[in-house]
Amino acid sequence: PMGVAGRGGARPHVLAAAAGPGMEAAGGGGAPGPGRARPGQPQPQPQAQPQPQAQPKGRELFRSQRKESEVRARSSVPAPRAPPGPAVLYSYTEEPELSHNRRCFEEDFHTQVPDRRWLELDRAQQKAYVMHLLDGLEVVNRDKRLRVARAILYLAQGVFGDCDNEGDVLHWSRHNSFLLYQLGTFSAFLELLNMEIENSQACSSALRKPAISLADSTELRVLLSVMYLMVENIRVEQETDPPEWKSCRETFRMELSFPVHTEEPFALLLFTMVTKFCSGHAPHFPMKKVLLLLWKVLLFTLGGFEALQAMKVRRREELGLPPLPEDSIQVVRGMRAASPPTCAIELVEQQQQQQPQPKRSHRSRRPLMKQDSLDIYNERDPFKSDEGGVDEEENDDVDGGMEGELELVERDALIPALPAQRLPIERVSFPKGLPWAPKVRQKDIEHFLEASRNKFIGFTLGQDTETLIGLPRPIHESVKTLKQVRCCPVLASEGEGRNSLSWAMPHTCPLLQIALLKILLAAAPTSKAKTDSINILADVLPEEMPITVLQSMKLGIDVNRHKEIIVKSISALLLLLLKHFKLNHIYQVGLGQGMATAQLGLNPFFPVFCSISVLDYPHCTVCDLPELTAESLEAGDNNQFCWRNLFSCINLLRILNKLTKWKHSRTMMLVVFKSAPILKRALKVKQAMMQLYVLKLLKIQTKYLGRQWRKSNMKTMSAIYQKVRHRMNDDWAYGNDIDARPWDFQAEECTLRANIEAFNSRRYDKAQDSEFAPVDNCLQSVLGQRLELPEDFHYSYELWLEREVFSQPIRWEELLHCQ
Repeated sequence: PMGVAGRGGARPHVLAAAAGPGMEAAGGGGAPGPGRARPGQPQPQPQAQPQPQAQPKGRELFRSQRKESEVRARSSVPAPRAPPGPAVLYSYTEEPELSHNRRCFEEDFHTQVPDRRWLELDRAQQKAYVMHLLDGLEVVNRDKRLRVARAILYLAQGVFGDCDNEGDVLHWSRHNSFLLYQLGTFSAFLELLNMEIENSQACSSALRKPAISLADSTELRVLLSVMYLMVENIRVEQETDPPEWKSCRETFRMELSFPVHTEEPFALLLFTMVTKFCSGHAPHFPMKKVLLLLWKVLLFTLGGFEALQAMKVRRREELGLPPLPEDSIQVVRGMRAASPPTCAIELVEQQQQQQPQPKRSHRSRRPLMKQDSLDIYNERDPFKSDEGGVDEEENDDVDGGMEGELELVERDALIPALPAQRLPIERVSFPKGLPWAPKVRQKDIEHFLEASRNKFIGFTLGQDTETLIGLPRPIHESVKTLKQVRCCPVLASEGEGRNSLSWAMPHTCPLLQIALLKILLAAAPTSKAKTDSINILADVLPEEMPITVLQSMKLGIDVNRHKEIIVKSISALLLLLLKHFKLNHIYQVGLGQGMATAQLGLNPFFPVFCSISVLDYPHCTVCDLPELTAESLEAGDNNQFCWRNLFSCINLLRILNKLTKWKHSRTMMLVVFKSAPILKRALKVKQAMMQLYVLKLLKIQTKYLGRQWRKSNMKTMSAIYQKVRHRMNDDWAYGNDIDARPWDFQAEECTLRANIEAFNSRRYDKAQDSEFAPVDNCLQSVLGQRLELPEDFHYSYELWLEREVFSQPIRWEELLHCQ
């Protein structure tokens, strides 16, 4: 499903090597891993290998492939991170504009500061020149204003013309971003962005054109690029940052979080651009840059997963709740990926390679025997009993099964030295325990007591979980155990957790959901032509279409890369919003069933990794570019896997988990659309975090898939038991859930929708005329209200004061005991 192409002629037995668990889910990503060299680093040239005298044995060939993938997958150390770079911001068709930005800067700079370079100026001179550029943004002439904006963009890009390597470019980009913000550049560009959004002439011109290209969004792309670089550079903290930069960062975060000069936060303005683009009124908006900037703004203002975890801990302490049993981020980082079984196609390929070897001919008479996930090319498994024949669990398709906790790399080294058919027990490494602490909901305890009371005493006591009279002793012990692992979620009270984004989002949330889904579906590659979908390639297609094979291949790679980045940014910002809104209030996570249905078809779709590393920024600005040929583009960068696509796939799986958790109607949608085979194929990707969320989705479906499916997929069931959190009284493996009544599914969805609409109306509508209007506790606003008094009140107000105020004793101590 990840579409990762293997190299070297032989098809790898896994679709992707593991990404390091330290990848920043929804809070960053795209960092080059062990399989991808950073831009600027010399690629090692493959040395000529001597040809072997004979073909390797099938068992050794399979073992070497297996060992290589296991070594990549077993590492629990976070992947090395590259410095944050703006490579994803630019498409390859925008490469000529880099030199255009430099030319605009140098022409103006040399007239103001002759015979000097930007790197040679002191801070005062740099400030003076930036103020000169900001004055140039006030001119009426559109072309002059654009040239000044390009000069500022060149500063934000790191004045690469004066730098010798990528590190210097990134350093000066960061330095210039702080300088630009301190002088008010972001506010000036925000005003220009509002002008471009409201530019009706550009919108009407784009609507009349049959084909939209890069030229239609030049001004918007320049403005959004400067704002993205400033947000990304200021957002990332470093230990060497001076105190001045740290204070700038906090001020910038507050400025982006709350409306300062406008009536809405900056993120909501970007949301408006997304909905306007999808409605067809502004088809020239550069959506990739808008979505990337929106993701980084949300990440900066709301905080990443580490900040969210700290927020949870702090909120639980404030509410007096017990601490969390574990840190989920650390638990996932410590998990290791399991290996899928060998596919039948791979067995056939390896058996064909063995045909010239007469000594192994007896093995070819057992062509397509089902493989146990711990077997190595039909070897006897040393952990199985002697009388064990063919595993009766392997009755499913070739995708069924997951490897247990045994490490195959160690086992490969031990098997040749075995004198007997069984391995000594002391040399087997078993898992020390389950990774997650068990949990149980308050609702589960109530259901357990309700069933026990009906059975033993014949009546129930509603939601009472304390009265255990008439129940036998084992029930008492069970209730005690359940209460020890009871989950106490953070539910924000009516007056807590409010921010400007949560106030503004409910009114635009349905439109935003539809808009993001449209863009996701337009970015998904399908075999059918999508004539009715929106055009998301307006900011990647050049004015003149390619005429040579090389240009066509380069544009095709650029288009696929463009779509991958769009899916990455949308999946990250959706997951970020879901996590933060859930902490704010549970009803703010009430996305519709259509979102869950659409996510299902998007999880396994990612194409082959599309990138030309030598054209990535800032490598292309400071290094000599090699000559590109059609053959070199077809060969690719020799990457075994794609970090960007793996990042997007994990985010989409997590979103799907959140939308279907404890919602049986949406779980049935997964069953109806036959998601189990798709998810089982996704288990071939050897990355622990991805496997965890795939197994979670399989776990909630098992009760609906039938006994035969569970019997045929016992390896998958074992993997669920080993890796997914246990819920007490959750008989997911047997299908006896009393909540799984199919006639309640539609009513459940309608009830949830009604509750969410009532919550939004009660909390966010301006007209607070209902009985659920919140109480105003602000002393100034209460005393400042004008009350309508009767006309004769001023005649008797002294008597009223004497009777209602002075003569009544005020018992202030009762306020301390008020519940």
